[in-house]
Amino acid sequence: MPAPIAPRRKHEWTRTTGNVIDDWAWLSNREDPDVINYLEAENSHTNEWLSSHHSVIDSLFAEIKSRIQETDMSVPIRHGNWWYVSRTTEGLNYQIHCRGRSKESADQHVILDENTEAVDHDFFSLQCFDLSCDQNLLAWSADTDGSEKATIKFRDLRTGIDLADELAGTTWGGTAWSTDGTHFFYVTPDDAMRPWRVWRHKMGTSQAADTIVFEEPDERFFVGIGLTRSERFVVIDSASKTSAEVHIIDATNPQTAIQLVSPRRDDIEYSIDDWGDQLVILTNVDAVDFKLCSANLDSPSEWTDLVPHLSGRRITGVEAFRDHLVMTSWTEGQQTISVVTRDGVTEDLLQSSVPCELELESNPNWDSDSVRFTRQSLCEPPGVYEQSLVDKTTTTLKLTPVPNTDLSNYVSTREWARSVDGTLVPVDIVHHVNTALDGTAPCVVYAYGAYEISIPPWFSVARLSLLDRGFVWALVHPRGGGEMGRNWYFEGRLLTKANTFADVNHAAMHLVAKRIAAADKLIVRGGSAGGLMVGACINRDPGLWAGAIAEVPFVDVVNTMSDPSMPLTVTEWEEWGDPRVEPWASYMLSYSPYDNIDTRNFPAIFATAGINDPRVSYHEPAKWIAKIRSCNTGNQPILFKCEMGAGHGGASGRYDRWRDEAEIVAFCLSTGSGV
Repeated sequence: MPAPIAPRRKHEWTRTTGNVIDDWAWLSNREDPDVINYLEAENSHTNEWLSSHHSVIDSLFAEIKSRIQETDMSVPIRHGNWWYVSRTTEGLNYQIHCRGRSKESADQHVILDENTEAVDHDFFSLQCFDLSCDQNLLAWSADTDGSEKATIKFRDLRTGIDLADELAGTTWGGTAWSTDGTHFFYVTPDDAMRPWRVWRHKMGTSQAADTIVFEEPDERFFVGIGLTRSERFVVIDSASKTSAEVHIIDATNPQTAIQLVSPRRDDIEYSIDDWGDQLVILTNVDAVDFKLCSANLDSPSEWTDLVPHLSGRRITGVEAFRDHLVMTSWTEGQQTISVVTRDGVTEDLLQSSVPCELELESNPNWDSDSVRFTRQSLCEPPGVYEQSLVDKTTTTLKLTPVPNTDLSNYVSTREWARSVDGTLVPVDIVHHVNTALDGTAPCVVYAYGAYEISIPPWFSVARLSLLDRGFVWALVHPRGGGEMGRNWYFEGRLLTKANTFADVNHAAMHLVAKRIAAADKLIVRGGSAGGLMVGACINRDPGLWAGAIAEVPFVDVVNTMSDPSMPLTVTEWEEWGDPRVEPWASYMLSYSPYDNIDTRNFPAIFATAGINDPRVSYHEPAKWIAKIRSCNTGNQPILFKCEMGAGHGGASGRYDRWRDEAEIVAFCLSTGSGV
């Protein structure tokens, strides 16, 4: 089947840098039958390519499946008088959530079976899962089409029956119960899918009677809510990319007015938690990498330093318990979890000799004297650990089993690649012990590099299938992320965004120069803003990459950021700039993947989209692929797959996700080793 060719329909964009013709702008109108026909033609073309590799894909899927314990259970966690677990069952796509009166009986009572709720849906993603303080009621919701919209329902866990109360039109942004369970707080989005209103619902009444308790008119700000671990305060966070403001509500008296903690100021960010007799504040006031402060409840805007600023240690979060705080941070490309006592003394929980991911596990109890956390790395599957704060001992609660696998066959290292301006960029590498690092190995380079999001080295079963076939896999930490401190982020956004792409391309060149990877077998992979990275990288150095995997890529940057009516555009101007005015107009145009396509030999490309994606519209990768096809002088496969019933995260069922990953691995094998 020949590749589909999208018809050209002339459309002119008015821009500060000069008007431009866009022949594929029409693809943004999903109400046009020709758009759906074109997407289905692209899917048919991609499916034909996948069918020609079906034996490899089937083998990879079976391999991935064989390395996962399909029937499994999480570590039971005590919350009040109950123990909670989630479990999976072989053959079923989704989790089953349970509880019991003891650790041993934690899976005795099913409180929510996602498989049951997903029966009539091709897509299912649990969104809200919030227990009332007395644990008699469960607020839950699910996104069933990838649009990130959902209706919250309430289940009486004593009977297992959902109540009559339903809250339609909700989205991500958090939820919170009043302490007595009589009221429930939730968030709704505006027309651009920005969480902006907080509502109070009285249980037993209709949604029409609900009260707005907070509304954020500034389109740069997202609203989020939650209940403190102490169960004393509902916290309302309103934050843009560069500033924040917090209000609190007395959860024991939910109909009282909200209280402002500290008014918003330009370039000042903060968040709060309840620490019993005081508030704890995480802020960047006179602290580029953030610090911790405390404040009295009767004067919450007057802050006293608790954990001072330390340049290069980016404090990313703090959680309060009765007698201590748990602080998370990044230093030199590595996560750290630390315990902070009342006098500000800080002690790291765990030191690691290799780069790894360290994340807090569920720790729901306010009076806990231990901390649960997870650890994983490129060669180490996720493990759940618990450290006693009394005797400092660490207990391994669970190591994720990886059947049919000898993990000693894999080795990981860290390299430091020199970017175009001399900046050293961390690169985490993993490969099979038998793979010769002699300049012949194909290599997949993965990166993100935006929004100060740090990507720790994580374990992947599917990745092992690549490593077993002689691939090297590299995780680049480019500027724009947060792995090396707040300035690492500042040096990869707005008018320094090009550093992100330079870092990735020069990291790839470093791998070639060190003979870790073959010069003609490099594949770049990224998703969303990381998909923008993919598009920009192959434009900036066309001969560097043999293949590119762009998942839900943000590639039509100038057009999307020029349209305030599109979802999330206004909130993104502080990350990318506003291309309707200079200097942003010229700078963004210089790297926008869609705008910088010209006639040349393109690498093999595999792009994905979700028809209901509210974050990166399906039309961006659709237009990108259509334009590439019109300019491509090469003969490598250019594939585009649009999920016709999903959103930003792709397929929702675990078996579908494994199949999708098997397809990506097969594409890598075809591109990098000719399989």
